Amino acid sequence: MKYPFKKHLLLISFSLISLGVSAQQPIDWAMELPELNTDPLPAYSYENLDYGMTIGIEQTPQGRIWACWVGGGDNADAFFVLNYSDNKGKSWSDPKLVIDTHSPSLPYKRRTIVGNLWLDPSGRLWLFFDQSLTHFDGRNGTWYTICENPDSEKPSWSAPIRIWHGCSLNKPMIMKDGTWLLNISLWDANKIDKDFKDKYPELDSLRMANVFASTDSGKTWTRRGGIRYPKPSFDEHHIIERNDGSLWMTARTEDGIWQSVSTDQGKNWSEPTKYMNHVTSRHFIRRLKSGRLLLIRHGEIDERTKFRSKLSAYLSEDDGRSWKGGLMLDERRGISYPDGFQHEDGTIYISYDRNRDWDGEILMARFTEEDVLASVFQGDGSAAKLLISKPLGLDKLPPPSESAK
Repeated sequence: MKYPFKKHLLLISFSLISLGVSAQQPIDWAMELPELNTDPLPAYSYENLDYGMTIGIEQTPQGRIWACWVGGGDNADAFFVLNYSDNKGKSWSDPKLVIDTHSPSLPYKRRTIVGNLWLDPSGRLWLFFDQSLTHFDGRNGTWYTICENPDSEKPSWSAPIRIWHGCSLNKPMIMKDGTWLLNISLWDANKIDKDFKDKYPELDSLRMANVFASTDSGKTWTRRGGIRYPKPSFDEHHIIERNDGSLWMTARTEDGIWQSVSTDQGKNWSEPTKYMNHVTSRHFIRRLKSGRLLLIRHGEIDERTKFRSKLSAYLSEDDGRSWKGGLMLDERRGISYPDGFQHEDGTIYISYDRNRDWDGEILMARFTEEDVLASVFQGDGSAAKLLISKPLGLDKLPPPSESAK
């Protein structure tokens, strides 16, 4: 959906004047409270969706699996869609929540494209999401809404609250001392839309992989530190608390996965170093209940695949210094953006997307640590390529090019 800038800007100016507001007074459209659409049908039914880029999945205390993905496109048309499964992913509901803050009354498109789903220790389901004018207006904003009854037939979501600028793609982590850490990336200046290039120069020193902390179970968040990586590519960083008490951060760059370490709980970070080769894409790393680390990446350890393909799982027993196993979750091209969780019974669930523009599939793999070590799906409930959602309003497009999306 495209909105002609001059026409709507004129209408907005007339509206402001009629309300007694000076047309010269700026309105911060990106700071307006986002609306949560809890009754999205039929407008956002699968028949009316034409794109699919995964955000992530999370499980509730009673076993419901929530999934979140992006509709509209990986651009200024983006919006969030959520559904759920009550049978471990065998079938999925129609869309249950949509965050689409586009409005024909605005002079720019206003999109939601980055976020994550996370269950906190008290059983509340958090949805982190961003809001920006255009694809990136130079500031963006990290918001959240909380569902305290995520297993209900009618889940209710709190009014959104803005934490800071930037966006948060990966789940928070909880340190041994109880502190919650949230990864927030403020993108590089070279990604800013041309109409906003000089809008927020005061934020230039904070364009990096930032770390925010909460010591009151998410009521308040404070920036603790951050690090700028060479050749950053949206950061998409993860933080792991190692057994020695240090914090280990991994991030996406144009030159593979890079790393940095903090020995003062995230206030200061070491000079970044390259950790491993990897295609320019999101990876997933998380501490499991066994104490091992789980890594989901493309290809073999330290391989830079030509395409976003060969999505695989590995385990580490020494805090990421070495990796074992290698379970191929999906070998096809156009596979990307893993996220997941571990069930109480030890089963691991990973979501990802496939051919966002042409198939728009949001998929899931279900497996165990033993499967990873054996490099084969062998558990009773283990399965690959399970469908979470597929847009049925896809335009008839030519076959995918040689470049994976």
